[in-house]
Amino acid sequence: MKKRVLAIAMATLLCVGVFAGCGGGSSSGGSSAPAASTPASSTPASSTSSASEPAASGEVEYAMIAGTSTPDTHPYNLGMVRIGELVKEKTNGAVTLDVFGNSQLGSERDLIEGLQLGSLQMTCVSTAPLAGFTDAFLVFDLPFIFATTEEARTVLDSEVGLEILHSVDDQGLKGLAWFENGFRNVTNNVRPITVPDDLKGIKIRTMENQMHMAAFQIMGADPTPMAMGDVFTALQQGTIDAEENPVPIVATNKFQEVQKYISMTGHIFSPTPVLISADYFNALPAEYQEAVQAAATEAAPYQREQIDEQNVSGLEELTADGMEANEPEKAPFQEATAPIYDEYIKEGAGMVSPDIYERVNAVLAEMR
Repeated sequence: MKKRVLAIAMATLLCVGVFAGCGGGSSSGGSSAPAASTPASSTPASSTSSASEPAASGEVEYAMIAGTSTPDTHPYNLGMVRIGELVKEKTNGAVTLDVFGNSQLGSERDLIEGLQLGSLQMTCVSTAPLAGFTDAFLVFDLPFIFATTEEARTVLDSEVGLEILHSVDDQGLKGLAWFENGFRNVTNNVRPITVPDDLKGIKIRTMENQMHMAAFQIMGADPTPMAMGDVFTALQQGTIDAEENPVPIVATNKFQEVQKYISMTGHIFSPTPVLISADYFNALPAEYQEAVQAAATEAAPYQREQIDEQNVSGLEELTADGMEANEPEKAPFQEATAPIYDEYIKEGAGMVSPDIYERVNAVLAEMR
């Protein structure tokens, strides 16, 4: 906790330092942005130029901070860096984005709260910690709802997918684009997972998500929620036997150093919303809002390409380092986790909206 607070404080000081270094003159500002998100110049842009006039090249007006929970080489970070490159280009250097990975600014829940508090401006996170803000994302936590990456991407880019992305827009967050993390697979130190019974008695780290945990409980595992930053050490010390994540997460976190088997179960697809602080976004001049949105939209295909590449190169790296890989038949796992659909697709808090589920299925039906 102390480490997270210190990291956020350091990031905020960095942002303030950039502001101070880029401007002089009066300290009386007119921006309504949060304290850590004030324009880089201490003189409001409106007092020096018209809103439609582009900033001089290299003149930083808004210095944004983004945080992720993944290593710098993971597609999350590569995608966020790409947003920074694009927004800088589109604003002639007036808007910048510094990306802090490796949970330097906290866990995914901390990053979401940071957007609301103004200690950072942008992040991309898995949908699981967003369940406390809206139930709309829960449809993606149904096991095996997507058979292929193409199916998942088509749903994300559909009308219902964009509605889900923007379902948090009234809670201090604004959805900008869909990144992704890919299909989740099981790694462990006990045995290859070939059928659901192989999971019996295995203590596995999951995200703090009721459906993820219920699915593994049905198959006899002992699901244990844990922050991503603690997983490597827990595996190393034997506190847990297993974890489940997409290949790029497993490889960039070097879990092959503390895990023997990877079973390509593909049980859940993990979409990743790119979020910005709503207060900060709304305080930006209109042309900068357009630039930020356009940058996020244009970065999404690039980020997905990185996922595709690392799914291949990551698995090659894992097996080259001695991990044993297997690809089990999915039908027994689908059958075992089918009760999750009956239990969680219903009206009510913490449940998958039947309307959203039907609309997602309608998109899938057109593809199948």
